[in-house]
Amino acid sequence: MTAQTEHKNSLAEIVNILGTASEVLKGEEQASLLHGNAITVLQTLPENCIDCVITSPPYWKQREYEVDSTFSDKEIGNEDRPSEYVEHIRAVFYEIKRVLKPSGSLWLNIGDKYHNKNLMGMPWRVALALQDDGWILRNDIIWDQMKGTQSPKDRLRDVYEHIFHFVKSQKYYYDSDSIRIKPTKVPSLTGNGIMSATGVSGVKYRQQIASSTTLSEQEKSNALQALEETIGKLRNGELVDFRMTIRGAQRTYHGENGNISGRAKELEERGFFIMKSSAKGYIPSDIWRIVPEDKWRKDTHCAVFPEELLVNPIKATSPENGIILDPFVGTGSSIAAALHLGRKAIGIDISLKYLATAQQRIEEVLAHQNTLPLQF
Repeated sequence: MTAQTEHKNSLAEIVNILGTASEVLKGEEQASLLHGNAITVLQTLPENCIDCVITSPPYWKQREYEVDSTFSDKEIGNEDRPSEYVEHIRAVFYEIKRVLKPSGSLWLNIGDKYHNKNLMGMPWRVALALQDDGWILRNDIIWDQMKGTQSPKDRLRDVYEHIFHFVKSQKYYYDSDSIRIKPTKVPSLTGNGIMSATGVSGVKYRQQIASSTTLSEQEKSNALQALEETIGKLRNGELVDFRMTIRGAQRTYHGENGNISGRAKELEERGFFIMKSSAKGYIPSDIWRIVPEDKWRKDTHCAVFPEELLVNPIKATSPENGIILDPFVGTGSSIAAALHLGRKAIGIDISLKYLATAQQRIEEVLAHQNTLPLQF
């Protein structure tokens, strides 16, 4: 059999459920589920067509998945050596990088594995390999699952996994305002003026500036002006809180070496800096505490994404009506979350059984899209 014939046969194995990928890309359908090997299906998609990829590939030697016999030789996760697993993952993400838009993001959830009592570091083996392939790693999110299985008596319980945020170019789509955490307190007026959400009024900073022996007169003037402008923004509702660091009065964040710390350099050059908390809210941290439970969890698929985990990646790194791709879609959590949030989606899996469950939940979302509130 020639390579060309083999490729044609592989294409014949791709089964469209719901709409086709082409219809989703054209905006004619909202979702498509594709039954086939991830690499083969990805090769049928055009370049630069996907806004965001969110996925969790099978973990190395950790779980058994429902795999159709047609694709048993293409299953990822049962390799003899970690290096083979990494190479198979790299091959898939080579195609993902091709179909992802330059402005796009990749969110990769991957778990670790103890082998012969040795923690293998599989997430970082994969992450470093993808960096070698040109991916830019923007965040390592710790997914604190808040509970875990009982571990052996000679080590601690493991209750977290990694979620890596990769991009393919330094400029990419990121809507930080869509994921901000609204402050629980607002500034308040007092007899002495206005105080921030944590009680900062600026009086102490004025005294420190006036009594400083390390600031020049010009630096003092500049510091007072910046402080008054900040308090004005607090009064106007643009900020909810702030902290001021003055040379010689407060400890410098991240050390005092201007070559290492941008704040230290600012302190050295200007004599002060101000950290501000926008009234729009706070950017979430890189630790997410979410219990890994989902009503669509099935005995045949024990690694279901909780939809809550997907909200921030979808909101922050894909535009309205953008297209989400999951090449290891399983029972369809990423697709359902994408549809809930007004995006379109394409999912790929080698198990028809998983895709049948995914189809059921997606059809439920589509049927109630305009009547049910978004709740995660």
